[in-house]
Amino acid sequence: MFFKNLRMDLEAAKRNDPAARNKFEIWLTYSGVKALSRHRLANFLYRIHLKLLARIVSQWTKFTTGIEIHPAAKIAPGVFIDHGEGVVIGETAEVGSGTVLYQGCTLGGTGKETGKRHPTIGCNCVISAGAKILGNIIVGDCAKVGAGAVVLRDVPAHATVVGVPARIVRIGGSKDGVDLVQEKDDPMLREVCSLRERVIALEERLNALQEEKNEDIQHPDKD
Repeated sequence: MFFKNLRMDLEAAKRNDPAARNKFEIWLTYSGVKALSRHRLANFLYRIHLKLLARIVSQWTKFTTGIEIHPAAKIAPGVFIDHGEGVVIGETAEVGSGTVLYQGCTLGGTGKETGKRHPTIGCNCVISAGAKILGNIIVGDCAKVGAGAVVLRDVPAHATVVGVPARIVRIGGSKDGVDLVQEKDDPMLREVCSLRERVIALEERLNALQEEKNEDIQHPDKD
């Protein structure tokens, strides 16, 4: 089973990284492949209740690869972690086969909840660099999460999400129907526009008061 999973990991790396020349080089040098192999050892130790030893393996992997995976996380074979520095995968996270995780992404929780508190990522997804997927949410099969996005709600299958907080910009290669899923406007932009309107109104009021003051100075006996 170990060698079967390793073979699927190597195939995933070869398929997703155009810089990969051969599987032997991938096995020797790719930190993502090493982290996944060691995670499966840590996961086995965790399941047979050698939890301290499992955490030691996990922390050793973090020290040597920069990738932190909790021993209890469920990661299917055939996942590819590209570069991998700064990747964090929480205790109750699940990642489906064929998914690609880029550097700096986080599959984390949102607080001190108990039970299932980390994301479930479907098969053949792309989680781009720096993306944060937080809480017990589901990212559907073949979904794409843009770089730096912060995902706080479920993502439908075949959808593309970007932004902070993440919003859907495409479903299944088409933008049709996107407005029915999530609001299109940017709340930060809306707030900035509102503040700008208030500043303009205050400037107009200030100019009017200044004109009244100048008028009183020029014509003190007007009344």
